[in-house]
Amino acid sequence: MYSRLLKEPIKLNKSFFLFGPRGTGKTTWLKASFPQGLYLDLLGFDLYNNLLARPDRLENLIPPGFKDYIILDEIQKVPDLLNEVHRLIEKHRYKFVLTGSSARSLRKKGVNLLAGRALNYRMHPLTTIELGNDFDLERALRFGHLPSIPSEPDPRQFLKSYVQTYLREEVLQEGLTRNIGSFTRFLETASFSQGSVLNTSEVAREAGLERMRVESYFSILEDLLLATRLPVFTRRAKRRMVTHPKFYFFDVGIFRTLRPMGPLDSPEEAEGPSLETLCFQELKAINDYYNFQYELYYWRTNNGVEVDFILYGSKGIIAFEIKRSSRLTKKDLKGLKAFKINFPEARLYLLYGGKREEFEGEINILPVVKALRDLPDILDNIG
Repeated sequence: MYSRLLKEPIKLNKSFFLFGPRGTGKTTWLKASFPQGLYLDLLGFDLYNNLLARPDRLENLIPPGFKDYIILDEIQKVPDLLNEVHRLIEKHRYKFVLTGSSARSLRKKGVNLLAGRALNYRMHPLTTIELGNDFDLERALRFGHLPSIPSEPDPRQFLKSYVQTYLREEVLQEGLTRNIGSFTRFLETASFSQGSVLNTSEVAREAGLERMRVESYFSILEDLLLATRLPVFTRRAKRRMVTHPKFYFFDVGIFRTLRPMGPLDSPEEAEGPSLETLCFQELKAINDYYNFQYELYYWRTNNGVEVDFILYGSKGIIAFEIKRSSRLTKKDLKGLKAFKINFPEARLYLLYGGKREEFEGEINILPVVKALRDLPDILDNIG
């Protein structure tokens, strides 16, 4: 098992939520971090039925005077339990860990999130830092960083199973959509939007679905933390900007599994978005684990000048451009240079497939593997 970067909740000695997509290692981390905790898995049929019928039965499952953490895994299965958790925190000062796929989906069900009595944390796929010497860029770009992947003898089959049992069947079981055929068709079509400016109408047309249904499907993916619609950075804009977000599935391996490939498809068509996706999921993870509190965006003008990722927060503005190629041209620097003119206070990084660390004016050019390993320092403004 890999040591995870998520450390802060262990130090706080108070209740917290831990959100993240299924399969990112929440349960494994909790059992290792709180070995004396009381673990209650709501995916278990008997426990689920018991607490669904009577949420107040939760108190009977806790030994009197229990002082360690009470872990309720997959809290979204019985959202009414949150009221009971709230009551028990007030009555007995119990400490809870509540895991789930999304705070947003819980709010949509009209439940409270303990009125600020519990902090929110996120678990992401493994990062380059967590993998250490086991990190392999080419393998990461094919299979992604779900924690089960490194030990899987057949990672491709594991990812197919994940897509089948979670992205399709689990969504159906949750009642989020009743038409699994159209949702499956949507997932495949959406994979062609990975790392691109999202045009919902075009996705709907290509999938043969109504636009409003496609919009609801994108919302389902976001609710379950399975995908992100990355907004455009428009602060202090001096040029006309595009208004549509970019789209990313949460993990490279999931994207590559959903993206159909045949004899007419070149590997390069998927490799560019794969590297962007890897960098994006790592930026999100490091930002969350180290509590840097950046907001993430991309930047694109109406005439097509673009920067892949913009991080904006109290530590400053950082612009990242991602290139798969090992050789760079002046065209590759165009977006960052344009962004610098508009935002002279920004720090600029170009991550590429080469091996040399260089500077081009104020642009830091870094091999992508080195950059991913140094991300905490880069985002902390000491890189």
